[in-house]
Amino acid sequence: MRLGGVLLSCALALSPFAGQAQETLADIRQDMSVLFVEIQKLKRELSTTGGTSVVLPSGILDRVNAIESELQRLTAKTEELDFRVARVAEDGARRLGDLEFRLCELETGCDIGTLGQVPTLGGVPETAPPPVVPMTDALSGGTQLAVGEETDFRRAGEALAKGDFQSAADQFAAFRQTYPGGPLEAQALVAEGRALEGLGNTRDAARRYLDAYAGYPDDAAGPEALWRLGAALGALGNVAEACVTLNEVAGRYPGSADAIAQADAAKSRFACQ
Repeated sequence: MRLGGVLLSCALALSPFAGQAQETLADIRQDMSVLFVEIQKLKRELSTTGGTSVVLPSGILDRVNAIESELQRLTAKTEELDFRVARVAEDGARRLGDLEFRLCELETGCDIGTLGQVPTLGGVPETAPPPVVPMTDALSGGTQLAVGEETDFRRAGEALAKGDFQSAADQFAAFRQTYPGGPLEAQALVAEGRALEGLGNTRDAARRYLDAYAGYPDDAAGPEALWRLGAALGALGNVAEACVTLNEVAGRYPGSADAIAQADAAKSRFACQ
């Protein structure tokens, strides 16, 4: 059994049936159309209008000073627009990837393991995959965080460390709603899953681990998300799926010694072959 098939069965088993019945393929395709319309709007913003507001004085020195000032203004404006377009394009690609995942869940015979990475929207090539950023680096300034993002994440993590699982679960859920798609999204999902496990809610915990691994497999939280997903599946009685998932940890993350050790321990508990 391939891991892709296991993840598909997990997604179907862990998702509420009513939610699947209400959402149709047409609904998802409509969401995709809306995203593409927004990208077209951004492209229009990058097109020139044909006019100019630059007026230069007649003196040579004054002209040089004016040109320098205008170049600084335009450089700052360009960087601001470039950052905005890049963020929207990345968010749009992430959303399309999620829609593709949901479409695969609804279509018979679709293997999640065969889905490729959704390219950045707007025709911007990706020269390299996004960097894997450990939580400590992200919190220490290695990744750009929104105002209050670090504080909120640390506060939720402190609640988890103290064993206040309900508060931690609530705070991590609120964190993900406040900073959707941020650099700490995958780690927040895993931490929320741990809090839910502490509350005895293993099924919802498994959903969080599945979302973290399926949505952010290259994130630093990926190895932990995968072995915790396998362990949670075993705890729910899905031993065959658990063993397949746990066996994938070493192959997909050969450099993650801790995750491999945790997966091996879980395989021993479930008597995996």
